[in-house]
Amino acid sequence: MQSQTKIESRARAGSEAASLPLCALLSQALVAFTIEFDNEAERQMQHRTTRHGSTAGSLRAPWLVSLVMWTNCMQFVGDEGITVGRLEKLARTNPHLNGMEPWGYIRVAPDPADTRPKPRRADWIVRSTTAGRKAQEIWRPLFAVIEKRWQERFGQDEIERLRKSLWDVISQFEVELPDCLPILGYGLFSKGHDYEPRAPGTRDDNDGSTLPLSSLLSRVLLAFALEFEAESELSLAIGANVVRVLDEKGVRVRDLPRISGVSKEQIKIALGFLQKRGCVVIVSDPAFRTAKLARLTPKGLRAQRSYHQLVGVIEERWHARFGKDCIQELRNSLERLVGEGTLQASPLSRGLEPYADGWRASVPKPDTLPHYPMVTHRGGFPDGS
Repeated sequence: MQSQTKIESRARAGSEAASLPLCALLSQALVAFTIEFDNEAERQMQHRTTRHGSTAGSLRAPWLVSLVMWTNCMQFVGDEGITVGRLEKLARTNPHLNGMEPWGYIRVAPDPADTRPKPRRADWIVRSTTAGRKAQEIWRPLFAVIEKRWQERFGQDEIERLRKSLWDVISQFEVELPDCLPILGYGLFSKGHDYEPRAPGTRDDNDGSTLPLSSLLSRVLLAFALEFEAESELSLAIGANVVRVLDEKGVRVRDLPRISGVSKEQIKIALGFLQKRGCVVIVSDPAFRTAKLARLTPKGLRAQRSYHQLVGVIEERWHARFGKDCIQELRNSLERLVGEGTLQASPLSRGLEPYADGWRASVPKPDTLPHYPMVTHRGGFPDGS
């Protein structure tokens, strides 16, 4: 039985998290699961990185990637291989073969049995490399391992309630969404993919029990993002992570990764996009000559107000579409996990301490987790690293 202190602590965290939009709650839970998964995968597998060293004997090891690259690619590549077209159909999103092949996980080539002089790319065969198969062996059981940790950390009943509330929403979707967020496109938009409609009266899973928790979180969050981006000139990734933390006075550019939870590379891309749209200006900081400030223009301030308004409107719509009790139960479950939004105070932080030799141990810790994952072609890491 839980102690009264723990119950009161969770109640306080829930009340503080009530100010976070539903998409931010979903994002922070998904990012935390992904980071914990990635940290464990990094510890177990031989790998190479661009900036953070390599494991011993890693000359032929693959480049380190994130959970998304298992979900949108490697989980479907069996011993016999799979055609590009079939892989794309199963993944329901871009499997980023142009990254996974040079990184050392797969080989993509025409089928030797295909006698046509120029087979269609969709008919080429994707096969795992030796390193890719080793990575598959490590990744495959980790979803259950991390979810078990969450059950021990938050309570088995709590995680089961979260799973049920997520599936109660997913089961009402009209299209089949992928089990991970798509790689963000130009403008860091999630939209741009065509999703097949769900046949009336069918489900791709009886109750969601066979899906990893990360997949359930991803489907609901992606549905929110697609609805947001259908009505917004800016992506949810830019609105939630960058526009949200700026103001008309100016915020130091070098501080944005820390206060947004997003890598400096993606901050640079987002600011460039916002400058082109006339939403942001970059000016010198009068207090420090070498520092730059990102300042919202009048158009940027309107975009900021629109972001806050639209995420609230969508959540209200979801009350009507999916059921008020359904969405409230989902929000309640997420609030108890996420806390009030800062990483230090969040219950999620207990699982995010990196291993001493992990790459995250060598980079500054952010103040928060992203309010929307920055999944990019750089490896799928949820903060755009």
